[in-house]
Amino acid sequence: MERSPPQSPGPGKAGDAPNRRSGHVRGARVLSPPGRRARLSSPGPSRSSEAREELRRHLVGLIERSRVVIFSKSYCPHSTRVKELFSSLGVECNVLELDQVDDGARVQEVLSEITNQKTVPNIFVNKVHVGGCDQTFQAYQSGLLQKLLQEDLAYDYDLIIIGGGSGGLSCAKEAAILGKKVMVLDFVVPSPQGTSWGLGGTCVNVGCIPKKLMHQAALLGQALCDSRKFGWEYNQQVRHNWETMTKAIQNHISSLNWGYRLSLREKAVAYVNSYGEFVEHHKIKATNKKGQETYYTAAQFVIATGERPRYLGIQGDKEYCITSDDLFSLPYCPGKTLVVGASYVALECAGFLAGFGLDVTVMVRSILLRGFDQEMAEKVGSYMEQHGVKFLRKFIPVMVQQLEKGSPGKLKVLAKSTEGTETIEGVYNTVLLAIGRDSCTRKIGLEKIGVKINEKSGKIPVNDVEQTNVPYVYAVGDILEDKPELTPVAIQSGKLLAQRLFGASLEKIYHTLFWPLEWTVAGRENNTCYAKIICNKFDHDRVIGFHILGPNAGEVTQGFAAAMKCGLTKQLLDDTIGIHPTCGEVFTTLEITKSSGLDITQKGCCG
Repeated sequence: MERSPPQSPGPGKAGDAPNRRSGHVRGARVLSPPGRRARLSSPGPSRSSEAREELRRHLVGLIERSRVVIFSKSYCPHSTRVKELFSSLGVECNVLELDQVDDGARVQEVLSEITNQKTVPNIFVNKVHVGGCDQTFQAYQSGLLQKLLQEDLAYDYDLIIIGGGSGGLSCAKEAAILGKKVMVLDFVVPSPQGTSWGLGGTCVNVGCIPKKLMHQAALLGQALCDSRKFGWEYNQQVRHNWETMTKAIQNHISSLNWGYRLSLREKAVAYVNSYGEFVEHHKIKATNKKGQETYYTAAQFVIATGERPRYLGIQGDKEYCITSDDLFSLPYCPGKTLVVGASYVALECAGFLAGFGLDVTVMVRSILLRGFDQEMAEKVGSYMEQHGVKFLRKFIPVMVQQLEKGSPGKLKVLAKSTEGTETIEGVYNTVLLAIGRDSCTRKIGLEKIGVKINEKSGKIPVNDVEQTNVPYVYAVGDILEDKPELTPVAIQSGKLLAQRLFGASLEKIYHTLFWPLEWTVAGRENNTCYAKIICNKFDHDRVIGFHILGPNAGEVTQGFAAAMKCGLTKQLLDDTIGIHPTCGEVFTTLEITKSSGLDITQKGCCG
């Protein structure tokens, strides 16, 4: 006879009296039998970090060894309904009644750190955190719970990450350090102009790193002009060579790409240069550049696909315009350039192009730097105008035509006013679009497994622990809805996500060597700059010593000195999002203790 599952729970009665002998349900194994109070951690000071870490390891081990774990309270009606659901399905569960163990309150605290859920019941199925009562019934009604409960699940990997950018790589390496079998799928779909790149994501290949290096090149030109006033004398005409600069920058980026691949290999992370797409629950299709398809399964997934530049949707935009995807590896000098957009990407690119002596115009639809302080934004615009950048305000392009082919060629841009019927046209060598970015979430099969996205923006809503509405699928980076789109945020989020999923080890962290970004292209020595902090282990790892050997050491130290006076701890440093790319951010990512004797040499720049 088929069993009828219980209905989705309604609100429990407030003030129900605890019954310490309840909690035995058919098909369940209760870890704390009535009449005997169990202890999960060894006796000792309840606030000891070592005891807390031991409890955390015990809980993670219990979750990983069990098909179903229900953290419950014997008198909770919601917990009872969940236990009845699994009983009706004939599923044996490990049930831990937190009101019947001596350290139940501490167990609930540690569970809250792991899952960011403060209530019971708290349910795990085959290592996947399903959530509470409502989430469990929703998973049952959608069929996902039955999928998770399948007997003898044997996945190819513990974790598959789709996307090899900052967040994805950070999560992959941390999960591998914690002993998990991990795969990274990364594939760059070429831009309309045919540009693609290697492992590392936007920041490394077509974002922060090449942008700052080109900015540095422009600053060096300004420094040459300033140097005459400091006594430097030179007679020859100074000119900038675009090809020399881009070759040097791309050579450096290639070394970073190789460094990331090597780092994954050293940590036994499988790297596959293929396009990932979900085909069913827990299963993904990987298609390489030759069109060959391979299928992989995993217990859990992280989506870290990032964003790509947006196009205008007008005649000639994808045929003739470029974006930041193309600019940093452009094989020829762009010449007279129209930058469309007023974001920080648009203004940064316009600034360094003008610094090379190019004729640069910025076409602005409405205001500069939307979302930023407008007084500061206008001051930025005024400064750029004083240094040769022209602005066309309240205009948008409506058509781009090619007048001449070449490297660069000639393009005619027709634009119309946003405030009336006026139209203008201009001739440029290059049109650079910087009007925003779109999340890469619409063509990876999320609809096949039920992951919800914002239909307008393509971004993925997640909870406070980066979990999507499908319990075994997580997301990090720029694709998250209402989250900061910053590289250091993605790096930190990826690392912390892996620690939450697989249990972090207790580490003390002190020092590293680093290579300033400004030194890379110039070929200055790597692994000569050094950062070190000294922590008092008996005072919550309070930072009592701070050392840096590198550029702008005084400026960096001054800022951290104020933090030390305010009681800076190692945990606070770890929780701080670094400003990227800078030398100072190295103190937010320190991972090696001096006593461990581990290698601290770096294979890439610090910022």
